[in-house]
Amino acid sequence: MNEVETPPLALATEAATLGSLPVGARLILRCRADWRTATVAAIGPERVILNVASPTGHTYRVRRPHDAALVFDGHVPVLGEGCWRAGLARYDVRW
Repeated sequence: MNEVETPPLALATEAATLGSLPVGARLILRCRADWRTATVAAIGPERVILNVASPTGHTYRVRRPHDAALVFDGHVPVLGEGCWRAGLARYDVRW
């Protein structure tokens, strides 16, 4: 039988900070006016650099503290407070 092992609760709660995500991880980020998708680009000793997707099709980088708290909506990490599903930025609909 193939049984899927679930990780212990301690391992599930370790990823509660931004610095614990691996490079390349995707998350939802709260910006000034809306919510945007982001990717972890680099991890430093004190800061994490995120590539953020802009609704105009461009990307830009932001730096956030290594110990910034994350909230999980299912398997999706969310950085910020509020209802991200209502304010998610709409991207170019041609693609």
